[in-house]
Amino acid sequence: MMQPSSCISSTAEEELSRHPCYSEEAHRYYARMHIPVAPACNIQCNYCNRKFDCVNESRPGVVSEVLTPEQAERKVKGVTAQLMQLSVVGIAGPGDPLANPEQTFDTFARVKEYVPDVSLCLSTNGLTLYRHVDEIMELGIRHVTITINAIDPEVAEEIYPWVFDEGVRYEGRAAAELLISRQLLGLELLAKLGILVKVNSIMIPGVNDHHLPAVSKRVKELGATLHNVTPLIIAPGSQYELDGRKAPRPKELHNLQELLGRDGMKVMRHCRQCRADAIGLLGQDRNQDFPLEGMEADPVINQEARALFQGELDAKIRERVQAKQSRRMQENAPKVRVAVATRGGDKVNQHFGHATEFLVYDTDGADVQLLGVRKIQAYCQGKADCNGDKAATLQEIISILSDCRILLCSGIGDGPRASLNKTGVLPLVRKGGIQEAILESVKYSSYFENINISKG
Repeated sequence: MMQPSSCISSTAEEELSRHPCYSEEAHRYYARMHIPVAPACNIQCNYCNRKFDCVNESRPGVVSEVLTPEQAERKVKGVTAQLMQLSVVGIAGPGDPLANPEQTFDTFARVKEYVPDVSLCLSTNGLTLYRHVDEIMELGIRHVTITINAIDPEVAEEIYPWVFDEGVRYEGRAAAELLISRQLLGLELLAKLGILVKVNSIMIPGVNDHHLPAVSKRVKELGATLHNVTPLIIAPGSQYELDGRKAPRPKELHNLQELLGRDGMKVMRHCRQCRADAIGLLGQDRNQDFPLEGMEADPVINQEARALFQGELDAKIRERVQAKQSRRMQENAPKVRVAVATRGGDKVNQHFGHATEFLVYDTDGADVQLLGVRKIQAYCQGKADCNGDKAATLQEIISILSDCRILLCSGIGDGPRASLNKTGVLPLVRKGGIQEAILESVKYSSYFENINISKG
């Protein structure tokens, strides 16, 4: 039996270096664009309610509008002409792209023809993936993400109530077994052909949290390049909301990611669980900056200028990687955990009250290591504050950041500052690059020398 390819060519390495989802360094500089052309889905997940969409939400499956392939072509051209750092165009929904194969592959063909310098990326539940391997190869789609939440049908039964394939609805154990077999087959076929496969798994406490190490081991054996474990997001009106299920705590997710990394799998830690119409750097959602009606029918795309600009970004990434290798964090050195409020761009540029997520880092005073992303409910919510409970929201944020010693943001009110200080989290107002701000804050903070660094 042919074994999955474990070698990554120099061309593939270059592609990875520009893909913000596959490369932690690339996500600081390169942008992605998700095209919402796939409305239908062929499975049901207990955490999803596709009847509920809100433009203010940031989670997979949410879009402002669904586009036709023709509209998608126009929008991709317009965005590419304006967004020089755009390196990846992907289709991730709002349903499943391969439940909408005509729209999906028509759109990819148009992008390939008119914007040949971007990488194409496909995200799928994997149910019908094996049927489309040839089309994926022919179109030059080099990156495929498969969401695999379980490889044990007993576990999968608690996640998927049904799947629908070729006119037949499967339920219970039959649905779970069919989906798992198709997902693993699709992964194996793609890996053998040299396609770079990322596996997404959602950590669901009490359902698959204990099982995900087995998932990681199996997908690694089949040739997956990267494993991305993200916390459960429960859609309003979904079965899991009715069941009262809760998302994992940040420490639980971090511990699981650490465990998977020790087993040799490359683990993604910077995922933002993006909308299916997201545009921009990870951590940004600029879709509303590029309305379809504002896109020219045939804009000028300066390929030479794009190549020059992206070459400069590549140089910055190489410098960061080389610097990081030269000052690799010492395993036993005392570390400080720092939370950062950011709107993207690898900068401290978000006010505490407006943040909906924090990037969390460990530092030994010389190197800085990203641990992950922690989603929160924004402390300031405009008129909603009149009816909401800001005190409860603040306490929840403090609980989520309880293992951090420093919080960096572009601004913070006196009330939250005092509350954070009381719990041992030092809020500091900073601006500029994240790494530089972290190292400067740790250097000049009395916390670095005087606090119990081992807390948490």
